Amino acid sequence: MVIRPHTNMKPHELPPLPPKDVHLEGLIPLIGRANAMLARYDGLLESLINPQVLLAPLATKEAELSSRIEGTIATANEVYQKEAGREFEPQKVADINEVINYRSALRLASREIQTRPIGLYLIRQLHEALMLDVRGDQFQGGRFRETQNWIGPTGCTIEEAVYVPPSPLQLTDHLSQFEEYMTSDQTEPDPVVRTACLHAQFELIHPFDDGNGRIGRLLIPLYLTKVGSLAQPSFYISGYFEANRSEYIQRLGAISKEGDWEGWIKFFLAATVEQAQSNLELVRSMRQLYEEKKDEFTKLLKTEQAVPLLDFLFEIPTFYSPWVHQKLGIKRERAAGYLRILLEKEVLTQIVPASGRKGAILSFSSLLSIADQQ
Repeated sequence: MVIRPHTNMKPHELPPLPPKDVHLEGLIPLIGRANAMLARYDGLLESLINPQVLLAPLATKEAELSSRIEGTIATANEVYQKEAGREFEPQKVADINEVINYRSALRLASREIQTRPIGLYLIRQLHEALMLDVRGDQFQGGRFRETQNWIGPTGCTIEEAVYVPPSPLQLTDHLSQFEEYMTSDQTEPDPVVRTACLHAQFELIHPFDDGNGRIGRLLIPLYLTKVGSLAQPSFYISGYFEANRSEYIQRLGAISKEGDWEGWIKFFLAATVEQAQSNLELVRSMRQLYEEKKDEFTKLLKTEQAVPLLDFLFEIPTFYSPWVHQKLGIKRERAAGYLRILLEKEVLTQIVPASGRKGAILSFSSLLSIADQQ
């Protein structure tokens, strides 16, 4: 993708939401399945005693997958390893930092949605978090674009672009209409269908110089939470979009080229059904792992710190070993004893051995293996 300033162009004429002449009659069964699967997934999340602990790995994995769609190649495990102090080549560090920023934006969104509405101000805040100190820092984080951009292969001219977003002169009007649709109390014709339209419209407006795809995908769980389809914004759909990247891009492109909203909505509904089912199975697997390890840790470690240590591993599955005594508020020797037992029983894996006064980097690989199925 390339984004450059230009003045001699023909930007896309974007009609406001909701799209007109969209016939959903043939999609009613799929709409029903999408809402039913979301309800099942949300019900499971509501039943969790400690959702923030269990879902933490999924948020980092979503950050990886959403960033990968944009060409950023860094894994969730590499994120944890860098945060634990492992060194990487500069190119890899830049990729990892982009994933970290996306996760930060996700966490910010989850906090803010509890007390304030979704709006353009929040979107700018999320974009500022996304763009903090990364390769796109030549673009201004949190500010809507003031120049014309276009989308196409790297190095292409505007004549070779696959899509030219609306002129920056029209951006204020488009964003005002977008915000009005997003903040409306209406849920007709259906919350998931409205979410599909919202995501596509954001991508078509392309309001930022960089980061539009990632912010647009982040808006999906936020809006579903806002309209009551989810109790918390923990529905992550980028795994399906990444696995079906070509169709994802083609379906969005068909809206601007052919006005094919129905094809996009059908794709989005299918993505919701499959991703909700996948997320459901992942959360069940994580809950099962948590319960199994809770019993195992209690028996192995014989301490009241067994469950707090397990919670720590779910939140940070690859970690710098001295963090354990700091997190649990116990003596370093006691924490080292717990880790030694878990290493001997192959619950933990050593990524980087201890050296001199530096501690080891360890990994709770069974949890990462489950998260990698997302």
